[in-house]
Amino acid sequence: MAQTRKASRYIVPVAVAGVAAATIGLVPALAASGDPDLPEITAQQLIEKIAASDTQTLSGTFRISTDLGLPLDGLTSGLGGLAGGMGGGAGGSSSADPSERLTQLVSGSHTLRVAADGPERQKLTLLDGSDEYSLIHNGDDVWAYDSKSKEVFHEKAPAGADAPGAHEGPKGEELPGTPKQLADEVLKAAGDTTSITVDGTAKVAGRDAYQLVIKPKQSGSTVESVKIAVDAANGTPLKFTLSSVEGGKPVVDAGFTKVDFSKPAASEFTFKAPEGAKVTEGGAEKPAGEESDPFGGRLPEGLADAFGGFGPGAGSDKGGVNVIGEGWTTIAKIDSGAPAPRTDEAPKEVQGLLDSFGDKVTGPFGSGTLFKTKIVNALLTDDGKVYVGAVTKDALVAAANAGK
Repeated sequence: MAQTRKASRYIVPVAVAGVAAATIGLVPALAASGDPDLPEITAQQLIEKIAASDTQTLSGTFRISTDLGLPLDGLTSGLGGLAGGMGGGAGGSSSADPSERLTQLVSGSHTLRVAADGPERQKLTLLDGSDEYSLIHNGDDVWAYDSKSKEVFHEKAPAGADAPGAHEGPKGEELPGTPKQLADEVLKAAGDTTSITVDGTAKVAGRDAYQLVIKPKQSGSTVESVKIAVDAANGTPLKFTLSSVEGGKPVVDAGFTKVDFSKPAASEFTFKAPEGAKVTEGGAEKPAGEESDPFGGRLPEGLADAFGGFGPGAGSDKGGVNVIGEGWTTIAKIDSGAPAPRTDEAPKEVQGLLDSFGDKVTGPFGSGTLFKTKIVNALLTDDGKVYVGAVTKDALVAAANAGK
């Protein structure tokens, strides 16, 4: 549904989690003894416990930290210079627009308050010192409020949309970036490319939890592991950690610091625009199924395979995108049919942006530029081919050499 796709644009950290989502083999393992002392459970049983979890009400605070390994100083200065050279950003947009504001979750550490009361009501508040940014869904209305700028963003649900189930769309969408949603992205599929074990127990936000550990069996992936702390009583994921083979800080570390599964007060989801606040409407109401986003909030087919297997099967060739490999080492190959543009002829702001996170590489395929993060890497060859996936530099170069 259109509203489902719209909501997906608000959820930046989930894009990162999607990179790690790959076919998962259900490897039995017994929980190690530890504190708290919980009954032993297999990985299969714990996954079933997550799938059966039907937590409808909760409130609490969680902390999310993201570290993609991007040279953000260079990236920010490059983007700033480019925007300045083009006469600034998109004028007229609201600072309260979720598709704009929640992009800040892609880097750094942030504290958020969350509340949910079934599929019709959810609230997320991003805390920034004394300032707050709130995103509220209540029935057919989605409100966002930026206390710093005193701007309000409002959007209605699509006309004619059927009421979705408890886990669909903004009417039933899991709260943006919560451990539950991140875990669901990783546990979507099953296969034999992954090892899943239960590795002991833990206390998270005062709750007893099992530790589910997911690791690729394949070499060449940039993912070292995904760890999910699962509430022992109700199966709700309480903490999600995505780690890169590069080591250092986790790429994504999202976990509750406080959580209460009782029903929040109805007033928690009530919103009235403050007097004098600027209110921006999110666009004309559209029939269900219509959406301005050409990708519907998802990556194009084929390219999505490299980011977690959301597109066609491995080895398919759709829309000019050829999918190479499977599982955690899936690579999308895109052939533009034209040589890559020369960066030395680009504006200096663009050159600085590319130089800040691009490395020149060579091989039997020729030469190109490698754009890298701690999870997703992309190789743009000088003859116009692109190889991208959650794989290492060597895996991309090997794919380029094989496809020359």
